[in-house]
Amino acid sequence: MEALSSKIADLCVVYGEKIALAIICLIVGKIVIGAIMGWLDRVRYFSKIDQTAKGYIFSFMRIGLWVVLLIAVIQILGVPMASVITVLASAGLAIGLALQGALSNIAGGVMLLFFRPFNVGDYVSAAGAEGIVKDITLFYTTIVTVDNKRITVPNSQVMNAVVTNFSSEELRRVDLNFGVAKSESPAEVQALMLDAIKTTPKVLLNPEPFARLIGGDEKQMTFQARAWCKSADYWDVYFDLTQRITEAMGAKGVKAPAARIVQG
Repeated sequence: MEALSSKIADLCVVYGEKIALAIICLIVGKIVIGAIMGWLDRVRYFSKIDQTAKGYIFSFMRIGLWVVLLIAVIQILGVPMASVITVLASAGLAIGLALQGALSNIAGGVMLLFFRPFNVGDYVSAAGAEGIVKDITLFYTTIVTVDNKRITVPNSQVMNAVVTNFSSEELRRVDLNFGVAKSESPAEVQALMLDAIKTTPKVLLNPEPFARLIGGDEKQMTFQARAWCKSADYWDVYFDLTQRITEAMGAKGVKAPAARIVQG
């Protein structure tokens, strides 16, 4: 009995030391990985890379460092790598099925970097999410909505979805529809709309602004206003035009100047 107790104590000491060393290695390794990633972020070479590629490369490197750290921890615990490889090989099918989605996300991320349908900082609509692209990592694309919600979308879904990039072109056109009473003069309504458009800040005069009667029904005539602006100024122009044209119609006594807005 005394010999058994002594053996158990010896085993506890041996494995206790290994577990303690493995925990220390894990903690120190985590700190070292953070330091390495911070140092790489300050390297001049990486500062020249655009944010889209930089985020993906850093994500890949961080995962690689963690894999190296986990292998080191396994070796410290005394688990033979041959045994680990054997277990992984025997469970290959299950692991392959489990990683199928992850591998497709990695492939999707590579395709996003290669074809560049958007970059970090662009305002996009993709896979049911709309907002500013915050980050593209190894597995996910992060989009922040205009009301500051963070949406994480798998890269594979983004790559297989229809992507609308609102920031890719230098200019965008704002289209607004307005309904007025049929008793109003189309020429006068068109003139006051054009005047309101041209005096709106950030509206470009080239391409030329547009305001015309486009249709109607038995109750009203429908006019459309079109104005070009820089992509970054789209929402400022969108709301300013809505207010200015509505106010201009009210000031001139145009009947039923109710605005029905259609985003272009």
